[in-house]
Amino acid sequence: MSQIKISDTDFERFRDYFYRKTGIYFGNSKRYFVDKRLIERIKATGHSNFRSYFTFMRFQASGKEFQELVNLMTVNETYFFREEYQLKCMVESVLPEIVQRKKEDLIRIWSIPCSTGEEPYSIAIYILEYWPLIDEVDVEIVASDIDTTVLEKSKQGIYNSRSVQYLPREILRKYFKQLSGGRYLIDQDLREAIDFRQINICDFEDTKKMRDFDLIFCRNLLIYFDDVSRRKAAEAFYDSLNPGGIIFLGHSESMSRITSLFKVRKFPQAIVYQKPLTTWR
Repeated sequence: MSQIKISDTDFERFRDYFYRKTGIYFGNSKRYFVDKRLIERIKATGHSNFRSYFTFMRFQASGKEFQELVNLMTVNETYFFREEYQLKCMVESVLPEIVQRKKEDLIRIWSIPCSTGEEPYSIAIYILEYWPLIDEVDVEIVASDIDTTVLEKSKQGIYNSRSVQYLPREILRKYFKQLSGGRYLIDQDLREAIDFRQINICDFEDTKKMRDFDLIFCRNLLIYFDDVSRRKAAEAFYDSLNPGGIIFLGHSESMSRITSLFKVRKFPQAIVYQKPLTTWR
C-alpha cells in the first residue's frame, strides 16, 4: 500500500464534517494530531486513500466507524478531586441552597464529559464524605460522554496511581481496592450508583432526553468548541436544568461570554452559573 497522505482539502472536509457532527472544531494547530489519527483509521479499515475512507465512514449505516473516530479524536485526561474548590462549593453552598428550594427529596446531578469516570465518582465520594444531609436526601448522578471507550472504562472503575494521586489516603483506603501493577478498583456500590450514558451535547435527540437536573458539571469541554457550538451547548444545558439549577464550568471558561441565559453567582468557594428561577424560554 502506498503512503497515505491527507491533503489540505481532505483535512478541511473532515474538519467541517466532524464539527457539524460534534461541535468540536480542529484549528490548523491540530493538523498533525488529526492527520495521524485519520491515517490510522484509513489503514485499519483497509482503505488506500482519504476519499475512499471518508465516503465509507460517512455512509456506513451503523455509524460504528464514525464512533471509532470520535473515540480517537477526543482528549480524556483527568484525575480524582480535580478543581476541588468546586466540589467544596457543591457541598457547602450549592446543595444546601437546592435542598432549601426544592420540595421533593431528590437531587439530580449531571457530569459531562465524564471521561473515564474520575469526575462523577469524585462528586459521589465528596457528597458521601462531606455533605451532612446525604442520609436524608436522595442524589442521582448521571455521567455522560461522547466517547464509548471511556464510558466502558468508567464502568469498570479501574485507575492507575496518577488518577488517584490527590486523594487523601483514608479516602483511597475506604473507596478503593488496590490491585496489582499499581492499579486501584473503585468500590462496587459506587460503580453501580452512577448512571453512565453516551450523549453528544450537539445532538438534539440526545440532549432532549436529559431533563430535570439541579446541578451540572461541564468542565473543560466548551474550550474545544467555537462560538456557535458553545451557544448551542449552553442552550442545551439551560433546557436540561430545573429553574434555579446551577452549572459549574472549568476555571478558564465563562458562561457570560457565551450567552445571557444564565446569571453569575459568586459563592465563597467558586463562581457558578444559574438558570433563573423565573424562566422565559
